[in-house]
Amino acid sequence: MRDLTPREIVAELDRDIVGQADAKKAVAIALRNRWRRRQLPEELRAQVTPKNIMLIGPTGVGKTEIARRLAQLVGAPFMKVEATKYTEVGYYGRDVESLIRDLVEASITLVKTGEKERVSAEAATRAEARLLDMLLPSPPASVAEGDLQAADEAAERRKRSREKMKARLESGELEDREVEVTLPGKSVAPVSIFGAGNLEQMEMDLQGMFEKIVPKPFHTRATTVREARPILIAQETEALIDPEKINTMAVALAEESGIVFLDEIDKIAGEESGGRGPDVSRQGVQRDLLPIVEGTTVATKYGPVKTDHVLFVAAGAFHRSKPSDLMPELQGRFPIRVELQDLNREDFARILREPRASLVKQYQALLGTEGLSLEFTSDSIDAMADIAYSVNRSTQNIGARRLHTILERVVEEISFDASDRQDKAVTIDAAYVRSRLDPLTKDEDLSRFIL
Repeated sequence: MRDLTPREIVAELDRDIVGQADAKKAVAIALRNRWRRRQLPEELRAQVTPKNIMLIGPTGVGKTEIARRLAQLVGAPFMKVEATKYTEVGYYGRDVESLIRDLVEASITLVKTGEKERVSAEAATRAEARLLDMLLPSPPASVAEGDLQAADEAAERRKRSREKMKARLESGELEDREVEVTLPGKSVAPVSIFGAGNLEQMEMDLQGMFEKIVPKPFHTRATTVREARPILIAQETEALIDPEKINTMAVALAEESGIVFLDEIDKIAGEESGGRGPDVSRQGVQRDLLPIVEGTTVATKYGPVKTDHVLFVAAGAFHRSKPSDLMPELQGRFPIRVELQDLNREDFARILREPRASLVKQYQALLGTEGLSLEFTSDSIDAMADIAYSVNRSTQNIGARRLHTILERVVEEISFDASDRQDKAVTIDAAYVRSRLDPLTKDEDLSRFIL
């Protein structure tokens, strides 16, 4: 993991996310506290728990993006889940503990990727050696035992032939030569014994058990050297990495550095609905979430995972409820509360201009694949920002997501004709933006359904 100071973390987040300085500062401090905790003596380190964060604000203002970018920034396992997908034990739905199992799976992927990069050079060397063995098969052992001189000469000739073949292979001359590659099949359970719901993890474990018990079938496939190389590199990579080591590292990484983003937490707040309807398990989900957020041990197929030092970031709009509607015990586990601000016209304009992968840059890159040069004038960006702000105020406020709809509507015709256009240089100005969007914004019914 990268050890960044809070100021460096905020500077990195500023490159991709506009505004919301308070939220960025809060998550930056929470992340730095993890580094600080690792510097403490062992007996004190166990007592320091993460200060979980609750982000409060309307949809589309950057709550999820802040948490996701934060995890990417430091290489931490990250899992985003909606609180509404879980139900209390006994009701149809996913078990709350499955979010920790999903976090461990994300950690496994992260660690495995790092290990693959570490052994990539050796795996490529081994794959090249296997390709040479396929292209230059071993000669039959027909030399008499006493004829050592003939055996030495044969070995020398084979060595020279192999070196020549290796030079041709490295120069790319043999890319279209055909070789036979052995591929392992996959053992599958004959039937699916368990159904959906809380037993899904058990079914996955059963599948893994079958794969270990039943021998994997193998089959050969004729392919070119070009196609065989990545297959062989993948096989050699798997042979070089130790699964047990990866599992141990991944569990430790999830326990010490995991970030769980609990979205839509406001949807499980509020009063019960008299035991009827979809709200029957709101309080139950809170009760089931509580021990996980407080710190417990969850059984996974990679071993027990402690959640004491996992950082939980909860988020919700809290339109119809408020944080105080949550159970007092759960409220207490989110001591840091940050309110995110609504986006204004200037924010929308900055979102279109400043991030490294802004929507404007994405559309320019996409249409650039057709050889089309797309330019947005400064007044066109201001016009789109103004329309996004106005539509959000007059209909439902969906924050920056409104820009996706508006930009798609603006470039729709250009995108449709891009491959057939003679004129490969297109400039979009404010007049063009207004011509595409004014008919929709002026009709309230149209803007509600289309924008």
